[in-house]
Amino acid sequence: MFNVIKKSALGLVMLCLMAGTALAADSVVIKGSTTVLPVAQGTLEAFMKANPDVQMSLSGGGSGEGIKALIDKTTDIATSSREIKDKEIELAKSKGINPVAHVVAFDAIIPVVHPKNKVSNLTIDQLSQIYQGNITNWKEVGGDDLKIVVISRDSSSGTFESWDHFVMKKAKVTPRAQMLASNGALVTAVSKNRYAIAYLGIGYVNKSVKPLQVKGVTASIQTAMSKEYPFSRELYMYTNGEPQGQTAKYISFVKSADGQKIVAREGFVPLGDVKKAGKKK
Repeated sequence: MFNVIKKSALGLVMLCLMAGTALAADSVVIKGSTTVLPVAQGTLEAFMKANPDVQMSLSGGGSGEGIKALIDKTTDIATSSREIKDKEIELAKSKGINPVAHVVAFDAIIPVVHPKNKVSNLTIDQLSQIYQGNITNWKEVGGDDLKIVVISRDSSSGTFESWDHFVMKKAKVTPRAQMLASNGALVTAVSKNRYAIAYLGIGYVNKSVKPLQVKGVTASIQTAMSKEYPFSRELYMYTNGEPQGQTAKYISFVKSADGQKIVAREGFVPLGDVKKAGKKK
């Protein structure tokens, strides 16, 4: 049987079915993004039930760590919440690795605050100024006279790099920011701190935090699919060349109607018509 540790504070999830050698023909090793973890975990569990003889493992650690593992040949699939970088592709090819991208879902990055925070909407510039440390009090953006506590993902995170792309535009995050290792850790930190702000993948937003509108647009599956919401992005699984064997079967399952129902159930944006996919419980 397999043991499951869900969405831990460190963003590490391990799923193992019996003992097996990594990268063996009848096994699939998956490493990478903590954002993609709920999608990977849900689909992996369903795939293992249908294929009980396949040995599988799943771990987080960040998009950069997953891509590094692919380059180092220690994983079959690298999950990532960002596109692979040109320098990573060059390094991979120098080691005989040919990264191939598979888009498995869509996501929206959502700024969140404590539920008691009066602020409900921020512009992209306001978010940038907060994260640069130029806006330091909630009263400057319509809230209470409270100091802002800035919380960010660490630099190995694909979500951190997406935030840089959408919001920071290469500006530096304030050195006063708390840098945390996973979406789960950010949820916990914001839920316990009335002063805090952070940003999460859509599948991690729950009632313990308050999602903010951006430029008056509420993040949802529909606004992410239409790209009306400004912080929408693809979620990836990378393989070395076109996938083969059980790796190919698993990725095909993730993209299938049943796999995409799991994507929607986990709160992320499916590839196809959302009406045909399940909704988050």
